[in-house]
Amino acid sequence: MIKIKKATLIILVILAVLCGAAGYYSLQATGVLSRMGVDTQHTLSEEQYREYKHLSSTYGKLDELRSDILRRYYIEVDEDKLETGMLKGLYDGLEDPYSYYMTPAEYEQTMISLTGVYSGVGVTISAGDSGYVEVVTPTKGSPADEAGIRKGDLILAVDGTEYIGSDLDTCAAAIRGPEGTDVTLTIRRGEEIFDVTITRKTIIAQTVDYKMLEDGIGYISISGFEDNTPLDFMQALAAIQEQGATRFVLDLRDNGGGLVDAAVDIADVLLDEGIVAYTEDHDGNKDYYRTSKGHTDLPYVVLVNEGSASSSEILSGGIKDNGGGPLVGVTTYGKGIIQTVEQLTDGSGIKMTILQYYSPNGSVIHKNGIEPNYVVELTDDCYDENGDLINDLQLQKAIELLK
Repeated sequence: MIKIKKATLIILVILAVLCGAAGYYSLQATGVLSRMGVDTQHTLSEEQYREYKHLSSTYGKLDELRSDILRRYYIEVDEDKLETGMLKGLYDGLEDPYSYYMTPAEYEQTMISLTGVYSGVGVTISAGDSGYVEVVTPTKGSPADEAGIRKGDLILAVDGTEYIGSDLDTCAAAIRGPEGTDVTLTIRRGEEIFDVTITRKTIIAQTVDYKMLEDGIGYISISGFEDNTPLDFMQALAAIQEQGATRFVLDLRDNGGGLVDAAVDIADVLLDEGIVAYTEDHDGNKDYYRTSKGHTDLPYVVLVNEGSASSSEILSGGIKDNGGGPLVGVTTYGKGIIQTVEQLTDGSGIKMTILQYYSPNGSVIHKNGIEPNYVVELTDDCYDENGDLINDLQLQKAIELLK
């Protein structure tokens, strides 16, 4: 647990204790202490004085500015909102849209998104480089998909409330709601800004789909990584083998990620014993994700694109560096960091990036993505007027490689 205290209280309480202690080091900042109403006749030890200097240099300016606002701002100030702003500003200084302070209400909504069952519109979002909430991919067949939401769309507002990238979790919470209710998203697509009203419904995560293609080539797509995804993948692999598949295409395009362990479990089916990825923390400590000995005998090709993010990048990067099936498509999204979510003693919380992922060869995934072995782009003429893919050049290349 973490406890965050008001800067003012930290200074006053510490000084009150220190100034009552015996010691030999005379505090020279008597003018400051006198203005604060502290008895300056007592002395401090050298260690206590160093502590005072640290607190003064760290929190003194903040406390002075806060006091100035309360004294001179032209209308009455809500001190609770002022404190919340100070705490949010601390994390804003990281310039990391995935790290931020949450009020108790925001923390509660975040935990619902991580652990609860809820209804929504079926869209994976992330904090894009634009500074806004960006659609990574809509879930196939979801209300968002049927309403025409596209990957790359920016969500500027939800029901009239504006959000930016650092508001990612609160934006997601606003999009969720009771099944059958409407939510209006303000979308920016290129230079166009428009509203889309979508009716929420319960999203059932069916992350694995499969079918047979031509000449004994199977096809398995994974749209995300949930608890049941590894089992569903193995069942799909067994099913295409029963239907005569001697090789297959694994489609990770527009896979926004999910559970890392699920991705590693699938890597265990595709790769022999080795390292899939590793993480490194602030102190340089490394933690390795490994696969065990043994893997499928079927040759395969992996499809990736700019919508392949997070756990799908860990899987595809592990496959590439370990010499598994070749990757076809375009460079992936580039999200390779891990956040921790912690509740503070007053019910508020923090979300902070604490680890970074690396591919087995040490390549940085975050903001770089995974570059495929064969770069194949989809041009505008690959889509019809409704935005549906009618000429899948990436899949065609994968089939070519498997023949």
